[in-house]
Amino acid sequence: MEVLLHQIDAFADAPFSGNPAAVMPLPSWLPDTLLQQLAEENNLAETAFYTSELPPDAGGPPGEWPAFHLRWFTPAVEVDMCGHATLASATQIIEDLHPEHDRVSFYTRSGWLHVDRTDDDEYVLNLPALASVQVDPDPALVAALGVTPIRAYTGQDEVIVVATEAEVRAATPDLGAFPAIPRGAIITAPGDSADVVSRFFAPGVGVPEDPVTGSAHAQLIPLWSRELGRTILTARQLSRRGGTLRAELADDRVLLLGRCRRYLDGVVTLPD
Repeated sequence: MEVLLHQIDAFADAPFSGNPAAVMPLPSWLPDTLLQQLAEENNLAETAFYTSELPPDAGGPPGEWPAFHLRWFTPAVEVDMCGHATLASATQIIEDLHPEHDRVSFYTRSGWLHVDRTDDDEYVLNLPALASVQVDPDPALVAALGVTPIRAYTGQDEVIVVATEAEVRAATPDLGAFPAIPRGAIITAPGDSADVVSRFFAPGVGVPEDPVTGSAHAQLIPLWSRELGRTILTARQLSRRGGTLRAELADDRVLLLGRCRRYLDGVVTLPD
């Protein structure tokens, strides 16, 4: 059996920037163990698999545009939300399968997610806004990150707020010393190069440092929107590859706008 493989850089300002995702369309679902093996072999932060078969709990497609069932795997585990691989999947579907449409919807572990193409060939990812609860900083996490916290929050991810963009950029975490946390840890601060800057680390789920994390901004944008008193923000993730997102908090949704750049198209031959 042969399966298509597309590698697409999401939230990419230029070639070899943004976050690379593997996108693998499937005629029907393969065994979960094989999906995880494929994600491990791809060795990217996320591999997205999708089929046109919607599960019964999806309740049918949400509109007259293409709709798919989408799942995401890191090299280690299946995850509940991934922004950049959703953007990459939508790009591949619109470019290759449905150029006549400007919207794609995906049924996921996080419910229905939507991606729209703009007139400038940018893509807008629509995610649920995620809450943060202020907590005392976890001493073990702070020590592993090697930063000086101003505030800390918990939610989908652990958020450590520091004073400056320079501190976010200069952090050299000890990933081997990370305590057990459900998903990832975000270092964030007000930015010089954007309204908000951040970095994201999730060694416990197989992602040492993620280049640009759309799902993390579903939590960061509501937090910083309250802090800065604005609903439209620019965000920059300060990984080595780097990536820029334009974001808007729209009621209970976070809209993330960015570009995608295709890196490769290939075919994977699966074992018997």
